[in-house]
This record gives sequence, C-alpha cells and structure tokens, in this order.
Amino acid sequence: MQSPRRLIVAITGATGVDYGIAVLRLLRRHGGFETHLIISPSAIRTLAEESDVPLAEVQALADVRHPFKDIGATIASGSFRTEGMIVAPCSSHTLSAIAASLGDNLILRAADVCLKERRRLLLMLRETPLHLGHIEHMAAVTRYGAIVMPPVPSLYTRPQSIAEMVEQTAARALDVMGIETEALHRWGDASGREG
Repeated sequence: MQSPRRLIVAITGATGVDYGIAVLRLLRRHGGFETHLIISPSAIRTLAEESDVPLAEVQALADVRHPFKDIGATIASGSFRTEGMIVAPCSSHTLSAIAASLGDNLILRAADVCLKERRRLLLMLRETPLHLGHIEHMAAVTRYGAIVMPPVPSLYTRPQSIAEMVEQTAARALDVMGIETEALHRWGDASGREG
C-alpha cells in the first residue's frame, strides 16, 4: 500500500507566523497532502502578538497536530515517510539547534530526520541583521542538505497588501519543495502581471 503524500509544517517563535499559516492554507486548498503540524510554545506567544487568527484555527488547518515535546511522534522516525518539512518561520534558535544536530523537541527531531533521510528541509529564517554565527549556521545546514529561504517578498508581483506578499512567499516556498499551487505568480507568466 502506498503512503499518502505527507508534509511537515513547523511554526517557531520568530516573527512571521503568518508565513506558516499561509503554507497551511495553500496546502489545504491544493489538496493531495496530509499535513503534520508542530507549533512551538514561543510560536503560540508570537501568534497572539502578531495575528488575529486563533490558535485553534491554525491547528484546524492541519490534518495531524503533534505536541512540541513528543519526540516519540510518528514524524520523529525515518521509517515514517514524508515529502519533507517547512519551518515557517524559522527562528535563529531553531536554525542553530538544527546546525548542531540537536533533537530535544519534535521540531528539531523531525528536521534532523529529514536531513538524515535526505528529504527536503526548508527553513524560512526570520532574522535581521545577521551576525557571523547566523551565517555560519546557515552554511552548516546548507551543507547538511537543508534549504535556507528567508521570506523575502517578491515585489515584481506588485502586491497590493501584506497578505498578498505573505501568500506569494509561502507559494514560492512550496514551489521550492516541488509543490506547485495556483497562488504562485511567476516572472513572465500569463497572470496579467509582468511576473
């Protein structure tokens, strides 16, 4: 029997929780994926500060929700097949812990599993400005096989709102993961915009 297509979405405490929410919404609209969600305690705090979306609504966007500390969850095992993982947003703390191959919570363990199983791991790092430690950690995780994708807005799409910028960036992250959605505006496409 073939496993369903599964994608892990982790939301950490960095600013930008709307990126994780947008990824989940796009996956829900796209269909065809079983989504596994992990939200850190810091992300719950950031969600309350930055968004009007209630935690229960964010959780309801995922097919499966995992407790942050449950390192015995299915997604903590390499034998549980997934397409990979998006950390949106990714805090510098999470980046550093992944670079050090730590696994003391489920976000870190699931990320480590993706790396060891050679699955895609995309980190939407939210930190600026960067010091050398951040840059060295980005270089380390890149050598290990992760993709570091800071959520830089695509201004060539001429977004009319922050929500449009966030959705385009989330759609681009999914595109990097090999998941094409109707929300992505490509440079030179036929969407009526020049890009």
